[in-house]
Amino acid sequence: MLELGGNITLVGFKELEKAELVVVKKIVGRYARKMSDTLLGFKSLRVSLKPVHKTEAGEKYEIHAKAMVEGRPVNADTTERNLFVGLDSVLKNILQIVGK
Repeated sequence: MLELGGNITLVGFKELEKAELVVVKKIVGRYARKMSDTLLGFKSLRVSLKPVHKTEAGEKYEIHAKAMVEGRPVNADTTERNLFVGLDSVLKNILQIVGK
């Protein structure tokens, strides 16, 4: 488990290469900043990664995100071959759910 700042937690990301982890931190950090700027009551963001379906051609990533907003959890998840696309998708979903 990695903690970024006081309100961001990454789970299951230690297996990534260093360069991939840098990009992950930037994507998650950008979305966490956007959430804290636009959502009243934003408390924390937790993103979990689980590699699934490993093959020679690549693997799929199962990504779960949970934001605590005004004391209630907001969850989103996805399964994607491209880690960065999946991360962007799941965090965008959190913003859309809370924005309704």
